[in-house]
Amino acid sequence: MTEMTAGGNLALPDGELTIWVPGPFDLSVLVTGDSGKVAGDGDFVFYNQPSAPGARLEAGGVRLDPRRLRAGASRITLVVSPADAGLALGRLPVPTLTVTGPGPGTVARFTPPRPAHETVLLLAEVYRRGGGWKLRALGQGYADGLAGLARDFGVDVARETGPSAAGPVRSGPAPTGPTPSRPAPSRPVPPGPGARPGSGSGSGSARGAAASGTEAEFAALVGAERRRAGVAPVAVDGRLSAAALAHATAMARQRRLDAQGADGVSVFQRITAGGYRYLRLEQQLVSGPRGPAEFVDYCLSDPATRAPLRDPGLTEAGVGHAVDARSGAFYWTALWAGPFTLAGLAGTTAEIVALTNAERAAAGLRPLADDARLAAAAQGHCADMADRAFYAHTSPEGHRPWDRAAAAGAAHRGVGENIACGQRTAREVVRGWMDSPGHRANILAPDFTHLGTGFAGGGPAGTYWAQVFGQV
Repeated sequence: MTEMTAGGNLALPDGELTIWVPGPFDLSVLVTGDSGKVAGDGDFVFYNQPSAPGARLEAGGVRLDPRRLRAGASRITLVVSPADAGLALGRLPVPTLTVTGPGPGTVARFTPPRPAHETVLLLAEVYRRGGGWKLRALGQGYADGLAGLARDFGVDVARETGPSAAGPVRSGPAPTGPTPSRPAPSRPVPPGPGARPGSGSGSGSARGAAASGTEAEFAALVGAERRRAGVAPVAVDGRLSAAALAHATAMARQRRLDAQGADGVSVFQRITAGGYRYLRLEQQLVSGPRGPAEFVDYCLSDPATRAPLRDPGLTEAGVGHAVDARSGAFYWTALWAGPFTLAGLAGTTAEIVALTNAERAAAGLRPLADDARLAAAAQGHCADMADRAFYAHTSPEGHRPWDRAAAAGAAHRGVGENIACGQRTAREVVRGWMDSPGHRANILAPDFTHLGTGFAGGGPAGTYWAQVFGQV
């Protein structure tokens, strides 16, 4: 292992890297080319957008695979900010970066000098040099906040003016810092006792589970636990089990737990590709247990992993496991869902409107009227982002929020939009927006009069949310 100092450089091993920064921090990632600018908003990976090609946030760190970065990417900048918005980094422990590679052991560690009044720290960067990749230790403080940093890297965080809008046209910028209730990126459940999580990305074969027997035993064990908790049993859905089996097989092939397979397909995309639609979803990715009984016992061993088994709002489930033929390690995927219904979607979007108006009422502002045309624009954009696996205010064809509102029949002279991905509930997403200055400004803008909201499940992030605001 190499102990690095500010300004130092180190050649990195080929393959996937994991970079850990434990402590009361948020880690963000900016993917850029040689110009030092992002190619689009999707190159800014943070808690409201936890993944991009080749980069995925996890609890306490980020997983990087330079081989899977978008075309033209040559630099990955790692940024640390306080998890408690408004705190200076100097009031927190000094962040320490630890890098592990595809092989055993630690590659490098870097502890920068203690920051002072800065609220953001450029901690390190991974950059292309020749045919390989290197790590540069930075430790550079930044006083203008995460939003200012994002602007300097070319992320769209400023007010936007539509081509024909007379009023203000806004889109939500990157947040300057979350609170403890911030949305968490989707991540695997850690292995239980005796688990053998693989490492690296080998391409060996995996043996699929006998789904019918596994499903039946799983359903019986879970049904008994739910009855003890006073909750109705779940219905095992074959589409969920097929997606679970496919994802467990993908994990066994790459010999690691991950919400995304080596083919770039997320567990959420496998679900929706099979024709299943959901309003809520919890996934458990586990290695180690050798049968349904051991798997359920592991899930019951901790309050966090036990929660989906007892959640009355999760009424359907699927399970699958696969075995890595090289090591004999078992890989499991369990999926717990609240299925999509039109009534459920209406309830979810109505809750977002109610929570938004509660924030406006607390600020002494009039409520926003629910607008079906703006809701159609919001819902269409959420579905489009999930279906085509992008996350941005601008669609791949260049359509902007006001374009979508006009196409839906809305005639508002001012339009704004907030988007988010990865949050699991309406309350969680509104809280995240309120903790971001730019999104909060849209919610509390006195000149907005109407609101439409949308939600879709699927895509790389699992959930996509949108608010479209209108001014008459």
